Amino acid sequence: QLQLVESGGGLVQPGGSLRLSCAASGFTLDYYGIGWFRQAPGKEREGVACITGFEETTYYTESVKGRFTISRDNEKNTVYLQVNSLKPEDTGVYYCAATHITTSPQKMCLHEALLDYWGQGTQVTVSS
Repeated sequence: QLQLVESGGGLVQPGGSLRLSCAASGFTLDYYGIGWFRQAPGKEREGVACITGFEETTYYTESVKGRFTISRDNEKNTVYLQVNSLKPEDTGVYYCAATHITTSPQKMCLHEALLDYWGQGTQVTVSS
């Protein structure tokens, strides 16, 4: 069974950091592009960071540039999202998703329909 499982979310104060993990089972992530998406309360889900398969080209939405870093460890079949300097507006449910389609990381982040598999999400709450 193909599955993505996110972990690492939690409650953190403004300025804090977290490392979110997206572990795959049932398939090998090497061949897949991966995106991290978030859904803030009352807002539509948006792509925040995406990475291609072999070339590991990345894309970040403007609001997280310089603060978030997406990376992948193919040996562990896991993709990470390091989130630093967190702000209250970063609060939301963070999802990872995978696509077998060869495309740019920007298109992955901007077009959810390209993503084949989704995890259940992990909650990140930034509050003092």
